[in-house]
Amino acid sequence: MMPSELLTTALLVLIAYLIGGIPAAYLGAKIQRGVDIREHGNGNVGTVNAVRTLGLRSGLLVLAADAAKGAAVIGIGRLAGASDYTLFAMAIAVTAGHNWSPYIGFKGGKGVAVIFGISLAMAPVLSMMAGPLVFAIYFATRSWVWAFGAGIIAINAIFIIAGAPTLCIVLCLVLSLLVIVTHFAREFTELKQALRDRNWRKVGLLE
Repeated sequence: MMPSELLTTALLVLIAYLIGGIPAAYLGAKIQRGVDIREHGNGNVGTVNAVRTLGLRSGLLVLAADAAKGAAVIGIGRLAGASDYTLFAMAIAVTAGHNWSPYIGFKGGKGVAVIFGISLAMAPVLSMMAGPLVFAIYFATRSWVWAFGAGIIAINAIFIIAGAPTLCIVLCLVLSLLVIVTHFAREFTELKQALRDRNWRKVGLLE
């Protein structure tokens, strides 16, 4: 890789990280209620905590905004003529930016909505196929943790079964692992309690 190409790649990855770091839930809570969402609910800067703190409509707006970050970064990479490997790095960077935002002390969400946006931008039809399962699991358990967990597993399975490009499958697996690690690191106590008493409603979700 030429120095100019390396510089371009580094710049695109940095831009992806900074876009990912825009904390939609935090900004929404500040604008709507004048509160710090990190001090409410489970402290997560994501969709479910936004729903709990701000209401369903605001929570859905946060979901759309976070998904848009993932889709926008892929769009920027394609417009810049980025290689598949650079897009791979940008996808990881935008998710990392969301999970550890540089604008709010490296706090953030868990990445599910951002990954959904990335997936929609890269393979919309395959990504939408996981939707019915997500809602079915949610209505069965009333837990977004298990619903989106099932959705992540389903997307990986769909990509593999459909014969998606190897790099796309690897990216999906890596991003899924990033979300899972973030979830368990931040919600270990709640998840352990949910598994013990099956009180699904107490467990948070997404980003």
